[in-house]
Amino acid sequence: MTYPPRAGTVPLAVVATLLWHGAFHAAWGEPAASPPKKSIASTCNRAAFRVIVDVGHTAEAPGARSARGVTEYEFNLRLAKLVEQSLIDAGFGKTVLLVTEGPAMKGLVHRVTQANSAPADLFLSIHHDSVPDAFLEKWEYEGQERGFSDRFKGHSIFVSNDNDDRKGSLLFAKLLGKQLKARGLQYTPHYTEKFMGHRQRVLVDADAGVYRYDQLIVLRATHMPAVLLEAGSIINRDEELLMGSPEHQSLISAAVTDAVEGFCAARRPRNPEQVARKPGAAAKQTLQPAAAKQPANPAKQR
Repeated sequence: MTYPPRAGTVPLAVVATLLWHGAFHAAWGEPAASPPKKSIASTCNRAAFRVIVDVGHTAEAPGARSARGVTEYEFNLRLAKLVEQSLIDAGFGKTVLLVTEGPAMKGLVHRVTQANSAPADLFLSIHHDSVPDAFLEKWEYEGQERGFSDRFKGHSIFVSNDNDDRKGSLLFAKLLGKQLKARGLQYTPHYTEKFMGHRQRVLVDADAGVYRYDQLIVLRATHMPAVLLEAGSIINRDEELLMGSPEHQSLISAAVTDAVEGFCAARRPRNPEQVARKPGAAAKQTLQPAAAKQPANPAKQR
């Protein structure tokens, strides 16, 4: 996640320090559980179920930078590819990896158009989190001054009430959050705190770590259930290293795959014949791109 600079926010860092311990009591106070066992007889039609795995940001607009200077886009692309392969290996052969190009706003509109052109059953956008500039501290890494914040750690999951299938979005978000939790991964609760200002979000499921974020175009303008996963905080020096480890990436990929299977079992695959087609369309899936809704504030979109 990227945060545009905002004047007059420096005092937030002081408030964050005072509220630090209270903010993390709920999300970090429970022991890890074992991953839930899969049902013996699944009603999921994997071969017909299509998941779009969206790589957050673009190479031209790479999002946040980690504590060691690596772009968020690099983290997103690496994890999204692993998620894609995990889903394919699990039998979800119609999984699509969505990689877009161009500047931020153009890339957002293009990815929504591409997603809506395909008869997909689920849209999952992969991101890695940062913090507002007010929380940043400075350190030197490999001879260069970098920004970091070790205060916040953990993943977060976002849905939009403006999505065409908000119930489906929330269902998958809860399934994903529970799968992550079952593997000992814990969400960050700091989005609920007042010191986040205009970035404060409503926590709609305190067990699974699901937040409501209506303004995100990739959540509100897609025509299928849509969820955005902030896999972890790359501005946190320890968690950045964790996010880069193959073992941790595999853990997240497995959680996503099991959540998709549970969601698939609860939902029927979409009928491609119900999706409008347009001859000669240039979109990757060759279906007519649906019109993307315009965001209320393009500067805050991902």
